[in-house]
Amino acid sequence: MKFSRDKKIIALLLIVFHLFLFTGLYWEGLEPVTQEKKVQARIVEIEKGEGLFSIARKLKKEGLIRSVPVFMIEAFRKGVYKDFKAGEYALYPNQTLEEIFEVLKKGKIYLHRVTVIEGATLWEVAETLEKNNICSKNEFLKLAQDQKFLKDLGLPGPSLEGYLYPETYFFAKKTDPHLVIKVMTDKFKEVWRDLEGLALKSRLSMREIVTLASIVEKEAFYEAEKPIIAAVYLNRLKKGMPLQADPTINYALKDFRRLTYRDYYTVKSPYNTYLHNELPPTPIGNPSKSSLLAVLKPAKVPYLFFVASGDGRHIFSRTYKEHLSAIARIRAPQSQLEQTSPDNGTSAKAQKVSLDDELPINDKVLKPL
Repeated sequence: MKFSRDKKIIALLLIVFHLFLFTGLYWEGLEPVTQEKKVQARIVEIEKGEGLFSIARKLKKEGLIRSVPVFMIEAFRKGVYKDFKAGEYALYPNQTLEEIFEVLKKGKIYLHRVTVIEGATLWEVAETLEKNNICSKNEFLKLAQDQKFLKDLGLPGPSLEGYLYPETYFFAKKTDPHLVIKVMTDKFKEVWRDLEGLALKSRLSMREIVTLASIVEKEAFYEAEKPIIAAVYLNRLKKGMPLQADPTINYALKDFRRLTYRDYYTVKSPYNTYLHNELPPTPIGNPSKSSLLAVLKPAKVPYLFFVASGDGRHIFSRTYKEHLSAIARIRAPQSQLEQTSPDNGTSAKAQKVSLDDELPINDKVLKPL
């Protein structure tokens, strides 16, 4: 009898011990993995329809929770186990279970930073989005040329080239391209509203303004030169002269390499402004506000020609004779060029480039009619 009573006591002590052990481990499981304040986020993706056990294991593997069972029990106890939303999340090892539940329940998904650089083309934007897993490049490009969608957005076709405003955006992984495009074009419209009064006075259409601004964006290295370059092209259009803008040919080739003389007259495309006496059919990139403003408020100058001086600046000329003289100056030794090149008063640091890189075979000569 005594032996049986001792066994019961031992069994009870073991139960109490394990209960205390479990309680201790359970309380430990409720604690954050670390108390450190400065910790790096861990990116975790929860798939659509993923089960609680799979989610808990994923979090444990990333070092975000202490215990899979405790996480599951607490999720059941609080009634949130069915509320976790699919998506990518940035979670921290110093977060409590309560804080993790809150993030997953409210769907506070991780947003990727995506920058559309000034002058980026439609296909370059699409590639950037796909690279960052925002949306499919092909789906984005198809939608960007969907005429019904463009009409719904209230933008001129035949594509969204020029209307995806260069800016830094934040998107979740696998975002619907409809939403991506709407965010970018809404930003363009916001900028355009500030310029609408000037646009009406210019007597140019939105497409013409954006197209010319996209060329200015590609040609100008310094902001201060944008209104002058815009003036050159507007002056040439008024006189019925071809723009002869190299970037338009680059756009046709989908390659922004240095052009050769052969390219100017063999690239059969409506974007070749050496062969066609008008603006290209669409913009050749997505211009910034400063480039749009340059077209709407061009410098009051009589220039018809310009040539790159080799340091990011340009030398502007009124006549073809002056233009040839400017080219001769550029071909002079670098020391002579530094002595004679005009100071445009800009404080920006010039990016030094070689004359060979800056000047194609025909020296970017804008030929007179």
